[in-house]
Amino acid sequence: MKTYKIALIKGDGIGPEIIDEAVKVLDAVASCCDIEFSYEEALMGGCAYDITGDPLPQETINISLNSDAVLFGAIGGQKWDNLPREKRPESGLLRFRKELGVYANLRPATVFDELINASSLKPEVIKGVDLMVVRELIGGIYFGEPRGRDENRGWNTMVYTRDEIVRIAHQAFKIAMTRSKRVCSIDKANVLDVSQLWRDVVTEVGREYPEVELTHMYVDNAAMQLIRDPRQFDVMLTGNIFGDILSDEASMLSGSIGLLPSASIGAKIGVYEPIHGSAPDIAGQGIANPIATILSASMMLRYALGENIAADKIESAVKRALKEGYRTKDLAQYDAKEVCSTSEMGSIIANYAAK
Repeated sequence: MKTYKIALIKGDGIGPEIIDEAVKVLDAVASCCDIEFSYEEALMGGCAYDITGDPLPQETINISLNSDAVLFGAIGGQKWDNLPREKRPESGLLRFRKELGVYANLRPATVFDELINASSLKPEVIKGVDLMVVRELIGGIYFGEPRGRDENRGWNTMVYTRDEIVRIAHQAFKIAMTRSKRVCSIDKANVLDVSQLWRDVVTEVGREYPEVELTHMYVDNAAMQLIRDPRQFDVMLTGNIFGDILSDEASMLSGSIGLLPSASIGAKIGVYEPIHGSAPDIAGQGIANPIATILSASMMLRYALGENIAADKIESAVKRALKEGYRTKDLAQYDAKEVCSTSEMGSIIANYAAK
């Protein structure tokens, strides 16, 4: 039996609730796949600041680096919005990604047939959508220097090196090779010098993958095309800020941000998390949708641990639960047979995954 060590970072808001359900499903699928999980909890976010005075304690970095993967909930909330920037939960998350070297953020956007009416777009536009946003995560304008502000001016620097572009491009092309072999690279090369370098380097890397069709698209057009014809995309390769915006836009194709997982991978340890935030307004009410976190656990099995059979079981269990009409409150109006609490939905999926 294989044993994997998983770092659990529950975080703030609904984070603890959704992580608990993902663990429930992982344990269920482990029971029938001859694997075992050993969990160690660590603090990050507002809860970490409240206890230690630091949104990212060194202990959390150490625990994460000594694990096979990190399963992460969500951080942040209004309670900590007025702290100095370096003490805010979001600053801890950015530093965490840098410390772990997770430079590639994978965000799939899939439309479930059972929830095709949940999207604000017409069914004929979104039916069959299955795309992957590959976002560079630890470079670009969020990390560039110089940065700062005074009373009358604020400034940030958007910068990418050739090496940073090469490594994220390889990730996108390798993922495309497992899918429909199409990469659309997103930039603003008609205006930004950094984007022209991005386009040139991506084109160079693309020559190493002759089976993959490479196209380029300006980010403003990409935002429009995601709504007009999302099925045209297979893998979308983006820089940090463009990917941040476009992946959130893509999430709404499915009808709920509570459905979509993500993986952040790189040279060290991968981090697997839902794309939504901490939703402090519903924390503790037992109504949060745990599916995005459960599917993040499935991505962890697939990308970090190579346990594809277990990953398939979880994904099939989620589809079955939706097909049979189980819904959390955010999806209650869409053909719900039964409206479930967070815990009930987790238990239903765990039961299906164990079979």
